[in-house]
Amino acid sequence: MLPMRDMVEHMEGINRLMARYGVKFGIYKNREFHEQLFPFDPLPRVIGRDEFSYLEKGLAQRVDALNCFLADIYGGKKIVKDGVIPEDFIFSSKGYLPQCEGMVPPKKIYSHISGIDLVQAKDGDWYILEDNLRIPSGASYPMIARELTRQASPRTFMKNHVADNRNYAGMLKEVMDHVNTGGINVVLTPGRYNAAFFEHSYLAERSGAILAMPQDLYVENNRLYYRQYQGKQLQVGTVYRRLSDEYLDPLCFEPGSLIGVPGIMDVYRSGNVALVNAPGNGVADDKGIYYFVPHMVKYYLGEEAILKNAPTYLAFYEEDRKYILEHLERLVVKDVSEAGGYGVVFGRDLTREKLEGLKKIIMGEPRRFIAQEVIDFIDLDIVEGDGSVPRKADLRAFVLSGKGTKVWPSGLTRFSRNPDSFVVNSSQGGGFKDTWVLSQ
Repeated sequence: MLPMRDMVEHMEGINRLMARYGVKFGIYKNREFHEQLFPFDPLPRVIGRDEFSYLEKGLAQRVDALNCFLADIYGGKKIVKDGVIPEDFIFSSKGYLPQCEGMVPPKKIYSHISGIDLVQAKDGDWYILEDNLRIPSGASYPMIARELTRQASPRTFMKNHVADNRNYAGMLKEVMDHVNTGGINVVLTPGRYNAAFFEHSYLAERSGAILAMPQDLYVENNRLYYRQYQGKQLQVGTVYRRLSDEYLDPLCFEPGSLIGVPGIMDVYRSGNVALVNAPGNGVADDKGIYYFVPHMVKYYLGEEAILKNAPTYLAFYEEDRKYILEHLERLVVKDVSEAGGYGVVFGRDLTREKLEGLKKIIMGEPRRFIAQEVIDFIDLDIVEGDGSVPRKADLRAFVLSGKGTKVWPSGLTRFSRNPDSFVVNSSQGGGFKDTWVLSQ
């Protein structure tokens, strides 16, 4: 490995280039949109070839089981009938969409692009923290970071055996082509005020898809079309949609949506367009359903889960609820309906009065919460001033499902810039690193 100084000396230049290229993310705060740079740290997370092989098998296994679960829940519901998951737990999930009942997507793939969040404990074990199967974001950041690092310091990659991560766009195109029902591929963005607009435009350009605004698409004769500026229409075969389910089609979901495409769900229901990812996937990445994923692996695949969940307790179950209430001060509590680092409460940070208040809320709304043991996951060095400091970091791995299930040999490593925080999300002020997977 090259010495740290070789990477660090290019840090400012790379961040300047990212600013010039518009590598940003947006957050809404106090009902106002704020756009800011996503700080890049040049010291990469390094994953050995054998370790990645282990992660690759576990991640592919998990996503295969989740795809089986989605097909089952919107179909025969055998896992419910067999008592593996309580019926009420499924249908009370905010991510379950009755409008999607009986719908079978092209090639029977529901989660084409899965973002699986992991942490590595200090004993070396990896734990899954969260599954993201709706519109997981973040792949573009390590892509462009690697591209700019190569430009700024080509000898870094001449001297180190690092797997090339520039194939993500090709992997994405393969998935879109595999499920395409006849027509062009488009990336559907709600517009530049979306938090991940940079990523939408970057992935569209790199994958050869057309970046489409909602007003560019329309339905005619149960087909979806893209309207070119010259007035010519092109049939659309795959939509990589980057807007939430509830806003996708005002005729099917939220009627007040101004960023959806009226009638697109009818076209999808008829099998005349593929939607990547499928609507309704939220039932599978519900933080409460997360508890059952190892059971899904056993039920659908007949295998033991390779990758472990963090030790998790469901307030929904009386025995677990009793444990949570008795040990709340050393657990982390998560609101299952929140995302982006919101709704996460560490019991150790609460006063006695607030602990008692949280206990009352949990007792009143047990389905709303899960609790987990706090995993003391590893710190990674980040550059600060003239030296480096350790900060908590996680990894979002990207798993793509098309002809097969493939794990991208890279990933988004996010870190907290707060020395006392375990929350690494960009919306909470975190930064990111490149993720090196060694090729030998």
